[in-house]
Amino acid sequence: MINLSVNINKIATIRNSRGGNIPDIKQVALDCESFGAQGITVHPRPDGRHIRFQDVYDLKSVLRTEFNIEGFPGDDFVDLVLKIRPAQVTLVPDAHDAITSDSGWDVKNHLDMLTQLVEAFRSKGIRTSLFVDTDPENIEWAEKTGTDRIELYTGHYAKNYEKGREAAIEPFVRAAYLAKNLGMGVNAGHDLSLLNLTYFASNIPWLEEVSIGHALISDALYHGLEKTIAMYKACLK
Repeated sequence: MINLSVNINKIATIRNSRGGNIPDIKQVALDCESFGAQGITVHPRPDGRHIRFQDVYDLKSVLRTEFNIEGFPGDDFVDLVLKIRPAQVTLVPDAHDAITSDSGWDVKNHLDMLTQLVEAFRSKGIRTSLFVDTDPENIEWAEKTGTDRIELYTGHYAKNYEKGREAAIEPFVRAAYLAKNLGMGVNAGHDLSLLNLTYFASNIPWLEEVSIGHALISDALYHGLEKTIAMYKACLK
C-alpha cells in the first residue's frame, strides 16, 4: 500500500485570498481523511501566504491520520515542529520567497545542519524525510544524516513524462533501489497527477508515500473532493 498524503496548502490560499474562514481548513482536512487519504501535508512558509503557523496548531488537535509538516528548517519552523510533534517532518531547501519547491537538498554542503536536525526530531519521536533529487551521490550523503526517509522531487519526471515515460522514470527507479539498500524509506512528491501517477507508482519499488496538493485540489474542482481522492488512490494500487 502506497499512502496518499493530501497537501492542503491550496485550500489555505483560497481562504486567504478573501479573508475569513471559507473554506475551513480543518473541515477540509477532516473530509480528506474521511474520503480515504492516509495523511495530511502542510507547508507553512514565513510569509503565511497559504498555511499559517496557527493552522498547524489547529490541525494537530483534530487530525486522525498521519500529519506531515514540510518546510525550510528556519528557527521558527523547527520550533513549530518540535512543539507539534507530527508523525513526519519533510525538510526542503526552499528560499523564503519560493513559489513552490523546485529542487532537492545539496546534502553534502548542508550535512552538519541536517544531521543535527534529524537527531533533534528523532529525540521527539518525529520521523524525518529529506527532499532530494535523484543524484546517487547526494542520496548517499542523505544516508549519512541518519534520516528515516527521502522524498524524491518528481518535478523532472512530470515534465518529461509525455516526452518518454521510460526515460523519465529510470533515474527514480535507480534512486529508490539505492535508498532501499542504504536503509532509507522512499516518499515522492511534486507535480504528480492523474496523468502520470499510475506509471510512477507501479514502477518505483518500495514507494511508501506520495504527497500531492496542486493537481489534486485542481482536479477536485471538476470531480469533487471525495471522487478525486478515490481516483488518486486508485492510481496507487
